[in-house]
Parts: sequence; structure tokens; C-alpha cells
Amino acid sequence: MRYIVGVMGPAKARKKDIENARVLGELIARREWVLLTGGRDVGVMHAANQGAKKVPRSLTVGVLPSTRDRVSKYVDLAVITEMGSARNNICVLSSQVIVACGLGGSGTVSEVALALKAGKEVVLLGATPVEEKFFRKLGGPLISSVQTPEDAIDVILKRFQHRDAQDMQGPQPWGRF
Repeated sequence: MRYIVGVMGPAKARKKDIENARVLGELIARREWVLLTGGRDVGVMHAANQGAKKVPRSLTVGVLPSTRDRVSKYVDLAVITEMGSARNNICVLSSQVIVACGLGGSGTVSEVALALKAGKEVVLLGATPVEEKFFRKLGGPLISSVQTPEDAIDVILKRFQHRDAQDMQGPQPWGRF
């Protein structure tokens, strides 16, 4: 089974978030997981897709808000929703785990909140102590906070292994860990 990992982050991202997203995208692809982003050619979305395409046979999916948005050249499959920000829910519900790479935008914050509401695991990558405290208060055990892309992959891998073990014991709801 190919897991779908959603990488969410701001279009106007900090340099550190861009670099983290690029490395994270590559690490996701090396695991042969599918990378899902907002698909645009800016910020964290573009960087994560760019990193993933360093790996042959990687698969990147971009869920875009409208036809007016430019698709990252590193997206293999673009889904144009014409739903504006409502597309954030599609990104979240289509992913089995979410990594928030930078919380500098309201779109990313909404994606984290939607993920928590849906019972999805969220990994905060590079969050400040204030951001981490806020989201831990909302999400409790669904929130993990790490400072490196490698640590994010370790958290995700443990969750997928846990899920696989549960699947051997019987059916589990889609997307839940």
C-alpha cells in the first residue's frame, strides 16, 4: 500500500520552512509514499514537490483552489477544485497524516485544525514553542512536534507501522491511526 502524506505550509514561507519542505518531500518519496500538497508553484507546496521529484518514480498530487492558480511543475497529478479555501478539507481528508511545515499562514492553520477535527495525526515541523503549545491544547495526542524533516519521517513511520499492526487485527476507519 502507498500511503499518502500531506505536506501543508504557507505560500509565503520562511527560508528554513522552504528548505525543510524540500528535504521532507524527498524523504517522503524515498519511502515510496505519495506526496499531497496544495499544488501551487510557491512556498512550501512547490518546495516539497521539488524535493520529491529528486526521486525517480515519485508521485506528487496537488489539490488546487482554482484554475487561476499556477500548478507547480513538480506536480504529477493536479486536482483543480474551484472550491477556493474549501479545498483545504480535501487535502486533509485525502491524506493519512499531515505535516505542517511552517505555520505562517491562515490556510495552514486551517488545515491543521481540520485535520485535528477529522482525527488525523499532525506533525508540526519547525513550530515555535507558542505554536506547539496552541496546537497541543487543541489536538492532544494527535500532535507531534519535531525540528527536522528526518524526525518527521520517523514519527510518520511509527504511525504507519502502528496502523499496519492494527489492520492485521481487523478493519480500521480510513485515515485514522
